[in-house]
Amino acid sequence: MVKSAARVKTTKLAVGRPAPRAALTTSRPELLVDGSDQQFRRLVHSLFGFLVRHQTLREGHAAVIGLPGIEYTTLISIRHLAALGDVHVKAVADHLHLSGAFVTTVTNKLESKDLIEKAAHPVDRRRLSLTVTPRGAELLERLAPTQMQINDVQFGCLSAREFQQLLDMVQRLVETSDRAIALQRYLAETNAKPISPALRNPDASKRRKSRKA
Repeated sequence: MVKSAARVKTTKLAVGRPAPRAALTTSRPELLVDGSDQQFRRLVHSLFGFLVRHQTLREGHAAVIGLPGIEYTTLISIRHLAALGDVHVKAVADHLHLSGAFVTTVTNKLESKDLIEKAAHPVDRRRLSLTVTPRGAELLERLAPTQMQINDVQFGCLSAREFQQLLDMVQRLVETSDRAIALQRYLAETNAKPISPALRNPDASKRRKSRKA
């Protein structure tokens, strides 16, 4: 019994000690605060929390009109892109940052449900133009009032300026995320050593050296 009590006491003392500092998960000085990546981790985990909640809302919108989430997203994208001109698979894929093959599969399902139509492009016969059918448009019109209320609440914390800033930042993060995925795959496939920060971003390295000089 005495030994057991001693072990418990030792454990309590160990819990009170500060944990060893975790390895940094970014080396960019712009993302570190006083040499710590705590705020960066907070950003990453907050983004994850936002995306999970936004995914829940998307699935809820889709359920109202009886579609899976990705089919709803593709349908409403075709409807809104039509205001800018001809809509085709590549335009939708670029807009949603998805592969053309995946979008083709989804649009085939929408076509089978009579929610979109595919027609030969008047100029480029290799391309199919996508249009939302009256039935597809009716579903989106039915959803719009509820969708508007929910979007107003979800993004109600943003000012007009913050909205434009967020839009710009997210677009750039999508592009850099594509590069990060390519790097991750390369490292996994080649079992290569991580590339040093100087090689990943030589311009930033040069700027830091010039400031020191």
